[in-house]
Amino acid sequence: MARHTDVAFRALCKEQGADVMVTEFVQSEGLLRENAKSWEMVDFTESQRPMGVQIFGATPASMAKAAREVCNRVKPDFLDLNFGCPAHKVIEQNAGSGLLRCTPLLFEVVKAVRDAIPETPLTAKMRLGWDDESIVAVDVAGRLQELGVEAIAVHGRTRAQGYSGAAHWGWITKVSEAVDIPVIGNGDIRDGETAVERLRSSGVSGLMIGRAALAQPWIFRHVRAALEGREAPPAAGAQERWDTLVRLAELTLETHASRLGERDIRWMLAKLHPLTQGIPSSRQVRDQLQKCLTLDDLRKLRDKHLSSYVAP
Repeated sequence: MARHTDVAFRALCKEQGADVMVTEFVQSEGLLRENAKSWEMVDFTESQRPMGVQIFGATPASMAKAAREVCNRVKPDFLDLNFGCPAHKVIEQNAGSGLLRCTPLLFEVVKAVRDAIPETPLTAKMRLGWDDESIVAVDVAGRLQELGVEAIAVHGRTRAQGYSGAAHWGWITKVSEAVDIPVIGNGDIRDGETAVERLRSSGVSGLMIGRAALAQPWIFRHVRAALEGREAPPAAGAQERWDTLVRLAELTLETHASRLGERDIRWMLAKLHPLTQGIPSSRQVRDQLQKCLTLDDLRKLRDKHLSSYVAP
């Protein structure tokens, strides 16, 4: 979710029914160096609460200091530790899911952070383990509970899987049964029906949705309807998809202080691409997006395409 789940995108998700949200993960060292971009990444609005800030790193002292700074400055409702990212540039720092290969250090990080922010709820996000031969989620979850972590989100894949194959919800169930704190299940939740099935069969306390929301932030309203036993809302049509895409561009310009005053929107196109899924002629749309320099260009492209969908 890196480079996607900023203030603007979370605003869309909150409107669609997301209950609790977390920032994209931020490197502890960047925060300690007073990197402006790092601090922009942990920004959020009051309307987005309850809101967590997620940090990552592999040095206990730095993680503890960064956690304390974050809690003092932005006062999140909870602080989240990332032990799940499979990206190579994170793994080579021994951070993210890399710490699942070195659980003693992982536990040192957790203890240091817990001691540094005793008044702030602490949570963690992790994968099942490094690979199928070293699944450690159940044991790690038990130790995290002992160290004072108050909720755990479990992505049902190993680091070796990346985002391929199916999420192993059987292991998520085992984690949920092994601890008393809330466990949030994550992986392959793409619609309301799946969400209900996963929640009921696994015994988890909640569900986390990540990549599916990039292309359909309205997934939260569908999941909420399913959980409440209501009829599924209408599927998003071309009009809603286009309007959401344009609105995300508008919100993104408004909320990125470092870009304030810019008219050129090409730097944000990667954020918009997922929303083209489901739009007629989506490949052509993505090609044409590359030629949009301003918001006006984007609005004109939307109007042009929407007018072409109207039957004669």
